[in-house]
Amino acid sequence: MERRKTRKIKVGNIFIGGDAPITVQSMTNTDTRNIETTVDQIKRLQIAGCDIIRCAVPDEEASEALKKITKQINIPLVADIHFDYRLAINAINNGVSALRINPGNIGNMERVKLVAEHALDKGIPIRIGVNSGSLEKELLSKYGKVCPEALVESALRHVDILEKVNFHDIVISIKSSDVLQMIESYRLISKQVEYPLHIGVTEAGTTWRGTIKSSVGIGTLLAEGIGDTIRVSLTDDPLEEVRVGKEILKSLGIIKQGITFVSCPTCGRTQINLIELAHTIEEKLKDLDKDIKVAIMGCVVNGPGEAREADIGIAGGNGEGLIFRKGEIIRKVKEDQLVEALMEEIEKM
Repeated sequence: MERRKTRKIKVGNIFIGGDAPITVQSMTNTDTRNIETTVDQIKRLQIAGCDIIRCAVPDEEASEALKKITKQINIPLVADIHFDYRLAINAINNGVSALRINPGNIGNMERVKLVAEHALDKGIPIRIGVNSGSLEKELLSKYGKVCPEALVESALRHVDILEKVNFHDIVISIKSSDVLQMIESYRLISKQVEYPLHIGVTEAGTTWRGTIKSSVGIGTLLAEGIGDTIRVSLTDDPLEEVRVGKEILKSLGIIKQGITFVSCPTCGRTQINLIELAHTIEEKLKDLDKDIKVAIMGCVVNGPGEAREADIGIAGGNGEGLIFRKGEIIRKVKEDQLVEALMEEIEKM
């Protein structure tokens, strides 16, 4: 795939756009005013592979908490702010790496200019976030409904506001809970601007449905070369958002680090409890940062082929299994000992 060319924007100690790696983002679901809990969650998300974290900033107390939070973490923090320009300025002064605002809803041009000046002074980029659930009434009236054209026009209006105050360190997101609408919106905006794009399906749902919708929407765009940073939005622990996001990037070959997990769907030839075995091993491997491919196979039809391609794995037999490494059989193990034996071999690697 050929990635769309965009501006390169610095966010804290990393970059978005240009030739920078595609990053995975998430958002805390703690009360930002609770500093200890928020910092703890951010650190757990970073361990899981989160590159950029966002925190809600609903009031002055939350904006003041950012001062202590940013001093205790080492990944970029984005302040999510609506309506009050003073919170944006306060967040900038308290050490955030970026802002997420819509300049059209924080007041007149003087207020926008003030925020932009503070952001420029500190090298803070601004993400414009258009959402299908909060489209301007004027655009709803113009188009008669929420549609990709309306969402793109909304985004371009906000971009225009920032450009008028000579601010160009901009990232754009145009999110919808409708996958096809989200895909088409990003396709349209990608042809009209060179700013980096933050992509995702908003309000995607619970882990099962949300993972499917996000994988289809985000995966389609990334395969077309559109997108510089992603967020999977799930009604769950934000850790699941990060795990799904990393898997989307791995499935497209965009990133290589971490476990690549392969398991067969099982059939009448399977003679061990492969479903339980695969789930148990996948859970044990979920936070392991090893760049290896693990294959859990049920029989001799596809097992040998996957064994040759995988770094390590299991090929099931009758109440037992063969553990293979780089296509070579290294051990024969009883079924109830397969998990422990495989983990031992992975640790040796």
